[in-house]
Amino acid sequence: MLINNDTIIKDPDPVLRQKSLPVPLPLSEEDRALLRDLYTYVKESTDEEKAKEKNLRPAVGISAIQVGVPKQLTAIVVNTLDKNQQPVCYEYMLANPRIISSSLQKAYLEDGEGCLSVVEEHPGHVIRSARVTVKGYDALTDQMVQIRARGYLAIVFQHELDHFTGTLFYDRIDPKDPEKTIEGALVI
Repeated sequence: MLINNDTIIKDPDPVLRQKSLPVPLPLSEEDRALLRDLYTYVKESTDEEKAKEKNLRPAVGISAIQVGVPKQLTAIVVNTLDKNQQPVCYEYMLANPRIISSSLQKAYLEDGEGCLSVVEEHPGHVIRSARVTVKGYDALTDQMVQIRARGYLAIVFQHELDHFTGTLFYDRIDPKDPEKTIEGALVI
């Protein structure tokens, strides 16, 4: 499937509000191919040359509903620093991921969130859990996985999994106080 900035579904298209359904395991070739295409988009979107050549907007994640497929499939590629400030890359091609636990501590991105499917700016803090544990099937490693994520990676997981319920990041911004700060929250 060709995935680029022109083929990604944009808000307010009602498709983005559809619920995504779990996929049967083992993955069908069709679902595996879609996951590969989603992963390739995210991987190549941060390469300036490829992004320009293929009309890709930079991304750390994309879910199947964003290309019009209401299935619980998502690809995530996050380059960040570990607790020792060493570069680390987290890469996943997930089917049926779900959050099985989340911290009481909250977190948010100081500059707000963005989304490939949301062109209009929506300033404000998107309050999420600082840590989550995600369980699902990872097609990259071809096995069921349980992922403990914190900070930015945890936020990315929550953002992508929100797509499965038709929730967009700006739905989580407090309309009365968009820049609300939460005491004790991890600010990234």
